[in-house]
Amino acid sequence: MVKFSKQFEGQLVPEWKEAFVDYWKLKKDLKKIHALNTNNNNKNNNSHTLTNILKSSIGKLSLFGPKRRDHHGPIQVHKKLASSASKGDWYETELLEQFADTDAAKEFFACLDMQLNKVNQFYKTKETEFMERGESLKKQMEILLELKNAIKQQHCKGASVEDSKEDASISCTISCEEESVKNRAEAEQVQEQEQEQDGSSDLEKGEEPFANSPRSDEAGGISMRARKDDRKLRTLSDRVFSFQGKNLRINIPLTTPSRTFSAISYLVREDLVNQSSKKCNPNGTNLHINKTKLQHAEKMIKRGYIELYKGLGYLKTYRNSNMLAFIKILKKFNKVTGKEVLSIYLKVVESSYFNSSDKVMNLADEVEKLFIKQFAEDDRRKAMKYLKPHQRKESHSVTFFIGLFTGCFIALLVGYVIMAHITGMYSQQPDTVYMETAYPVLSMFSLLFLHFFLYGCNIFMWRKARINYSFIFELAPTKELKYRDVFLICTVSMTAVVGMMFIHLSLVTKGYSLSQVQAIPGLLLLIFFVLLVCPFNISYRSSRYRFLSVIRNIILSPLYKVVMLDFFMADQLCSQVPMLRNLEYVACYYITGSYKTQDYGYCIRAKYFRDLAYAVSFLPYYWRAMQCARRWFDEGETSHLVNLGKYVSAMLAAGAKVAYEKEQTVGWQCLVVITSSAATVYQLYWDFVKDWGLLQMNSKNPWLRNELMLRRKIIYYFSMGLNLVLRLAWLQTVVHSNIGHVDYRVTGLLLASLEVIRRGQWNFYRLENEHLNNAGKFRAVKTVPLPFHEVDEED
Repeated sequence: MVKFSKQFEGQLVPEWKEAFVDYWKLKKDLKKIHALNTNNNNKNNNSHTLTNILKSSIGKLSLFGPKRRDHHGPIQVHKKLASSASKGDWYETELLEQFADTDAAKEFFACLDMQLNKVNQFYKTKETEFMERGESLKKQMEILLELKNAIKQQHCKGASVEDSKEDASISCTISCEEESVKNRAEAEQVQEQEQEQDGSSDLEKGEEPFANSPRSDEAGGISMRARKDDRKLRTLSDRVFSFQGKNLRINIPLTTPSRTFSAISYLVREDLVNQSSKKCNPNGTNLHINKTKLQHAEKMIKRGYIELYKGLGYLKTYRNSNMLAFIKILKKFNKVTGKEVLSIYLKVVESSYFNSSDKVMNLADEVEKLFIKQFAEDDRRKAMKYLKPHQRKESHSVTFFIGLFTGCFIALLVGYVIMAHITGMYSQQPDTVYMETAYPVLSMFSLLFLHFFLYGCNIFMWRKARINYSFIFELAPTKELKYRDVFLICTVSMTAVVGMMFIHLSLVTKGYSLSQVQAIPGLLLLIFFVLLVCPFNISYRSSRYRFLSVIRNIILSPLYKVVMLDFFMADQLCSQVPMLRNLEYVACYYITGSYKTQDYGYCIRAKYFRDLAYAVSFLPYYWRAMQCARRWFDEGETSHLVNLGKYVSAMLAAGAKVAYEKEQTVGWQCLVVITSSAATVYQLYWDFVKDWGLLQMNSKNPWLRNELMLRRKIIYYFSMGLNLVLRLAWLQTVVHSNIGHVDYRVTGLLLASLEVIRRGQWNFYRLENEHLNNAGKFRAVKTVPLPFHEVDEED
């Protein structure tokens, strides 16, 4: 039977862990009480005398026995009103009977009261937050239904032939409110400029503005930035319009290129049409809201309801788990002390706010009914697929096949290495076709699946450390890859790769025609590419398509809105530049037909290939820099610009390395050392301070942060040292050291593998820091932006 502490830990919402009952702290206090009781009992047993026995026996007689007096039991819990209504009621326990360990008992009940007050306060805060979100979604749904009904009514009235070819739309009146908003925005901008000038003049006079309020600068900066962002979004994506007596603004986030281009073209068209009539007309101008915009708005509202329902489910789990924790710890207290406090304190817990409030249950039922009606066509089973998706059960067959293909891979790899050693394929030779043609394919797949294997290890470690990677990456629970799935893909793929390369090497040593044999590596690459884009529902289609969509978002940066998974994957590509270089060469070798003529030097001699080598070395860093620029545009934080500078320095270092590989002069060598050193220092600082959140001077853990997911601190120090060493792998570009008589390409593969290993280590700490940031703000569900905003006359 599983212990309750393990069961309780498994039910914790990771981001709300600090808000749950500290069951382990209460157990420690109980152990102190138990130890004191044991010592006191031993002393009492040694001091028993005949007199004490006679007194106890006489006391049992009704004539001499003590009279019973009514009391409230060993404890009494007092309910106090808090200073503010938002904090709710506070509870404090008074000990009415003399405990053998009074100080320890007082400490236990003080901690128990603190946990109950904490749970009540957190529950009320989250309940208020979800109730407000539910009310906002309800208003959004009402506006959406009104607009959809307006479109249906206009469509039923009949439209012209030209209108019937386009999507049905409604013409709403853009009120004078839009012009007044623009005028107020311009006035605010002028006022901000005047304030900046006044502030600069104050600084010139030696005065310190807002000296009495240290937080006013921060609050003013946030509000000013919020107004700027609001004006920027309003300019690009929304318009204020009047519909059924309401001034509304529709805001569809510019998350895709199509939305961005359509918003910009719409603004340009509106400006050209209305350029001559900028003043407000009594009748206003028309704004067409078609079905496409309403579909985007409907998707946003639908996702908002899904996240709200998920949050309400977390809050139910929070209440049930904490209630069970209180019952268990009170039962243990009764057992340890022999005092009956369970019934007394449990009445208080049951009547407390977090257990007695039914607002969450009612809201969950309301959301469920509304979702079934509006988004699932009254089909409850279809609605539950969105609201309560079931996770895939892990099968033992997956573990079996992992072991099977691991054994096959090891056997084939050993055979391949022995054959390659006997034939001398990997030794330094003046002219070897194999190292120029087949080996790039093998090294490319080796780096790719090594990275994928480390990702599986990351998933395993994230789960062990209770890091909610699915929430951070926004992965669907029914479609995400488990670590066993990742290991299965790696073992099957590498078994196929090594098996094909073993066959290829065997045919080469037996003297078969090279024009036919050299097609085997290209065929292997083609099979993997076809399997990646295969439209049939086989071999993890949802994960493959999600991967392709992320790659598309990266390539088209900064047109797509950047989410965590996008820039996480872009960082992985920054560590796979050697793999991309090999892919470039292999693609050129087979597309140009050089494998038929055995002219493997053609791609190296071609000018476009040499120019493309620079682009391939630049592109991952360029994509990542563009993502930083997009995040700065969306969020307005200057830290993204600083991060952009890191990738610009990496681009300069990569370009210097490629140039040095071709020129091999002292000047380029010095430039490589300078640019790579600067980029390494920049990257190390960002790794430790920003991505990992370490090197904090005032932390309770020396040179680490206050909150750590791993218990052993030595692991963090070891990881920082290893990261420093692996970041210096670029020195091989300057030193050119070889391992015995091994070909330099094999040495390059080993160094590229070290960079992949460093990235795998970075992945764990990066998500650990991200998880701690979410947990620090108790963010367990996503905050979905809503499309419709009501505009007051004062806004």
